[in-house]
Amino acid sequence: MENRSHALMAGLFTLLLGTAAILSAWWFGGKHELTREYTVVTRQNVTGLSLQGQVRYRGIRVGKVQAIELDPADLRNILIRISVDDAVPVTRGTTAKMGYQGVTGIAHILLEETGDDPTPLAGDDGDASRIKMQPSLIEELSDAGGATLRQARDFLIKANKLLNDDNLQHFAGILVNLEATTGNANQAIGQVRELLALLPENVRLLRATLARSERAAAEATPLMVEARALIVRLQAVSDKVDLMIGDPSPSGIGALAPRLNELGSELSANSRQLQRVLQMLEESPQSIVFGSPKPAPGPGEAGFAAPPSSEGSR
Repeated sequence: MENRSHALMAGLFTLLLGTAAILSAWWFGGKHELTREYTVVTRQNVTGLSLQGQVRYRGIRVGKVQAIELDPADLRNILIRISVDDAVPVTRGTTAKMGYQGVTGIAHILLEETGDDPTPLAGDDGDASRIKMQPSLIEELSDAGGATLRQARDFLIKANKLLNDDNLQHFAGILVNLEATTGNANQAIGQVRELLALLPENVRLLRATLARSERAAAEATPLMVEARALIVRLQAVSDKVDLMIGDPSPSGIGALAPRLNELGSELSANSRQLQRVLQMLEESPQSIVFGSPKPAPGPGEAGFAAPPSSEGSR
């Protein structure tokens, strides 16, 4: 009986050990949940990605990397076969990216939904279940950094060509001229400031001048009106004079010309007579009372006396 009990215990132990081994293999083999397989297609480097690498959907772990191989139809493509939980809503608008975990650099597949096409993507169906991989942020930065470095290199080469000895001398001359120009500009700014300081006084004088000009214009307005009226009247008089001069009748001005000549002759005679009277009054004012003096007797007449000689006067 004792031998039988030991044999029974050994059999039960063996049975339990085999069952535990089968359950462990099933658990670690990843067959304990329903999954679907998809193929991620990329032409980028997949450095850091390995088998059994994680597959994440919007940051949540949903599957594993099953295989990484080249595309037999196009060797430029890399095919990454992944298994994803059947509950994950993978659609035709789903894209894949390479993600990196922490500072270790371990890569994983990151699935993202763009919303372009909500049609579900069937798994385990060859080419129909392919997902296109988009460039990751690190790859974009790497490409942009490489382009930036190339541009910086080209810029440095051109800068070295630009900053040769001859150009440096030219730049030195430009700086000297710029310094002189700055000094002249400072002087001009000082003059402008002085002008601006005097500007209020100049504005006040200008306003006063404008006010006086307005008053003068207002005062001159009536005078201009009167002058215009006078010009009109003078024009009328001039027209009448022209008519009278051209009139040959006895009543016209043309008939007065002989009369004016006679009047001029009489005035000339009277003027000469008046001149003689004034001269006589100047020489003998007593003639006004006693009349004009008699003329002195001439030679041979009674009472003539010869004038004294110059020697006797001496």
